[in-house]
Amino acid sequence: MKKDKVKIGGVYTAKVSDRIVQVRIDSTNSHGGWNATNTATGKRIRIKSPQRLRRVVGGNRRTKITTADAHEAVEAVVANDGPAAEAVATAEAKPSKKARTRKAAGEPKPKRVSALDAAAEVLKAEGKPMRAKDLIDAMASRGLWSSPNGKTPEATLYAAMLREITTKGDQARFRKADRGLFEFNATAVEA
Repeated sequence: MKKDKVKIGGVYTAKVSDRIVQVRIDSTNSHGGWNATNTATGKRIRIKSPQRLRRVVGGNRRTKITTADAHEAVEAVVANDGPAAEAVATAEAKPSKKARTRKAAGEPKPKRVSALDAAAEVLKAEGKPMRAKDLIDAMASRGLWSSPNGKTPEATLYAAMLREITTKGDQARFRKADRGLFEFNATAVEA
């Protein structure tokens, strides 16, 4: 709305605190903008710029109302309230938002095997202790797991195997055979 279109004493719809409300312009503010009153709550507010004002309330233009307002007006009509019946006849209900439709579920993607699961599978198949670097190479050659552009996948695998050994103890899938060598723990209960 333009600044010169704003009239003192006029009622406008305005955006106040992320809500659209009706305000009555009371006076010009000495710091710029206008002093106004929220007609619903009676609170005094300051409208700093004319961009906050949406449109003039009243006049010959039809007013858009929300769905909740339309329901209230219909209830008033049922109670034989004359002015509410006129309001329902002249007002346009705000269209509701279109419901989103979900895409049809396609084929589920196969779950990727983790590096630890692939390492356990390789160690079980080999039956001998292996280093983390050799495990990474064996997992990649068998197509079980490949690094997603990591710089040091062997260090990550080494740390993950040590973490499983310390947290699970005897139930871990791995056992440290020697410095830097891991073997499959056959005594671990597989779930």
